[in-house]
Amino acid sequence: MSQPSIVKGTRDFSPEEMAKRNYIFDTIREVFKLYGFRQIETPSMENLSTLMGKYGEEGDKLLFKILNSGDYLKGISDDELTGRNTNRLATKISEKGLRYDLTVPFARYVVMHRNEITFPFRRYQIQPVWRADRPQKGRYREFYQCDADVVGSDSLLNEVELIQIADEVFSRFGIRVCIKLNNRKILSGIAEIIGESDKIVDITVAIDKLDKIGLEKVNEELASKGIPQKAIDQLQPIILLQGSNEEKIDTLKSVLQASEIGVKGVEELEYILNKLKATGIRCQLDLDLTLARGLNYYTGAIIEVKALDVAIGSITGGGRYDNLTGIFGMPGVSGVGISFGADRIFDVLNQLDLYPKDSIQNTRLLFVNFGEKEETFILPLVAKMRLAGIATELYPEAAKMKKQMTYADNNKIPYVAIVGENEMAENKVTLKNMATGEQQLLSPEECVAALGEK
Repeated sequence: MSQPSIVKGTRDFSPEEMAKRNYIFDTIREVFKLYGFRQIETPSMENLSTLMGKYGEEGDKLLFKILNSGDYLKGISDDELTGRNTNRLATKISEKGLRYDLTVPFARYVVMHRNEITFPFRRYQIQPVWRADRPQKGRYREFYQCDADVVGSDSLLNEVELIQIADEVFSRFGIRVCIKLNNRKILSGIAEIIGESDKIVDITVAIDKLDKIGLEKVNEELASKGIPQKAIDQLQPIILLQGSNEEKIDTLKSVLQASEIGVKGVEELEYILNKLKATGIRCQLDLDLTLARGLNYYTGAIIEVKALDVAIGSITGGGRYDNLTGIFGMPGVSGVGISFGADRIFDVLNQLDLYPKDSIQNTRLLFVNFGEKEETFILPLVAKMRLAGIATELYPEAAKMKKQMTYADNNKIPYVAIVGENEMAENKVTLKNMATGEQQLLSPEECVAALGEK
């Protein structure tokens, strides 16, 4: 019989790994709540009509589609099958898909529940998403996103707070990061001044790849999209803009002065950077014009977070998406959000070994089991320990002492309680520190106090 396997791009997580992941989720959740965000959940499945067309042509290809139940080929002619028009067939045999991100389902939620929501609405959501991508380091087909969004407010203070949230989260994790900032209006202004406004998506998709494929390949891709060499030449100094954030802002003000939308983007970015100075933000902030994120729905600020000490892709991203709910029949609702990539953060924390010890510890105390008489004596002690908040186990059978100690070692249980005839006679417990081998004879109350101090 062949060994079972899992789908490429997915992972199993051990108890220790889940403890680490829960540390990530709990840390992010605490910061979201600190900033006044409230939690919602949406289904794993959405109607394809909700998902299609929201992520650009490339994103649509990465949607996992779910076959209709029953005879999904019913009503499909032989000509349609042999014609192999996969896009047309997909719309007939599949009405649902797994969510690609949490933002589009959130926009759908807002539209459906608009009569129950008080705006501005601040929500957070921590759930898995799926993308039919080619698995590689740091890129998975199933992964968690941890999103915070504000809808119903045009204020750029929302962007400021989302960047503060990113700064706070990564400060708590101990990960050194660079937060990269751009604005879609600046990119639109650039496309306008080089005379290629209608190619804004092609331009942004190409320059977003600068870090991955290099300038020469980016220029080749721009040319392949029909952008003339003169316009590509005009793009070069803008793409490769150098200097401090202030110097870049000053240059952009000059370069984009003939573009109303470009000037607006520069003003928005300057406002955000100036407000952040007053917050005492700790991480590095960079204005990066190559940050373009190929998603069609960003209309203003674009945010991306990169780890400085690990070679991995973006670990957090987000931005302003003013017209997303308009796609669902609710125009005029502005939104801005940020999304933490929990799986990539997991990999970064593992590589840098930054988990606090208490975050990955589960059982703190194991009671050795010598037999039925000892079990009866120990059970109230186990309850007492748990009541004091000490994660405690009683070994379930009277196995050899060596086997029980090996169990404690393998499960990284730091303390073992030994209760034999002598201990029962004195109503005490022998507490063994598994790291040092030190043993103490303690009353149950002293045992609680000793473990509570550690």
